Amino acid sequence: MSDQSSPLSGVLVISIEQAVAAPLCTVRLADAGARVIKIERPDGETARHYDAAVKGMSAYFVWLNRGKESVVLDLKSTSDLALLHRMVAKADVLVQNLAPGASARLELSATELTAKFPRLIVVDIVGYGQDTPYAGMRAYDMLVQAESGICAVTGTPESPSKIGVSAADIATGMNAHAGILEALLLRQRTGRGCAIEISMFDGMADWMSVPLLHYEHTGRETGRYGLAHASIYPYRPYACGCGRTIIVAIQQNKEWSRFCSTVLRRPDLCSDERFTTNMLRVANRAALDAEIEPIFKMMDRDEAIRRLEDAQIAWAKLTQVRDLPSHPALRRLQVALPGEKHVEVPCPAGRLPQANIVPRVPALGADTDRIRVEFA
Repeated sequence: MSDQSSPLSGVLVISIEQAVAAPLCTVRLADAGARVIKIERPDGETARHYDAAVKGMSAYFVWLNRGKESVVLDLKSTSDLALLHRMVAKADVLVQNLAPGASARLELSATELTAKFPRLIVVDIVGYGQDTPYAGMRAYDMLVQAESGICAVTGTPESPSKIGVSAADIATGMNAHAGILEALLLRQRTGRGCAIEISMFDGMADWMSVPLLHYEHTGRETGRYGLAHASIYPYRPYACGCGRTIIVAIQQNKEWSRFCSTVLRRPDLCSDERFTTNMLRVANRAALDAEIEPIFKMMDRDEAIRRLEDAQIAWAKLTQVRDLPSHPALRRLQVALPGEKHVEVPCPAGRLPQANIVPRVPALGADTDRIRVEFA
């Protein structure tokens, strides 16, 4: 429960959610002080069972469910469905990511609910726009990445790849969160809620805008370049003589000039007609790499970093998962688990830990009895 200083204090969210997209949306609402009641099946929602990596709990579930209340309902039961309807009647926001058509069968369609409860904000998280031929398609993260073209621009020239985290789900959750905040602001002015459809495919297609525009307006298909950028160059990793790697990013011609003179110590490359603009550097990337790679091979990574810093050039190390826990920029949030256990997770962007507040991940059905009394 939140105090009155929390941005969303007093906002009641009912979420019929599972997996990643909807839970990511509602955990952000809970972090901001909303009361989030999570509806689960008697055997628990899908993500509870992905693994048991975090002190016996699923890493996905621990990541996405702090600060929520868990209520177990059998929505095939007339009495439990009636209880859910009573909860929705008092809610500010309803979020659901059920399979297509399921909400209508439960008499929880956005059209029906917004007519019945004019102040309610109803968020339907779907795989594909419900006015498209893909409306009934089942949608999981990797499937949507593949359908949207994300995999076509990710990976190596030989092998397309998915993004290594649940990008489609995460984008969808972030889009739903933003949509809810906008709807709450609009309701302050108009007194009315609304129905919001958030499509996973729409989120990924939006991310594909640059490759799409390049193709439609120049006929060029964006290739796959591994850790190198497809349309900005040099923006890629270079192997140093010590066996370690440094990633370099050049985005402006002024940076290119400093890179040539201070880092490469080859000012002649700056005026080489093959490399004078970013478009030329992209077109001649193989020739440019033949000039740059041997120079980095003659430096160890520490020397490369010193030169890059002297030239005010952006750079990064290639962090492995095993390196992330000790990364100097990583900020952590303590979370309580059932059984008086605790774990640390990364702090969400824009929100630092609050003193004396440790959000709790709920045990399955931990709040069911209390909720049944409250909404009787």
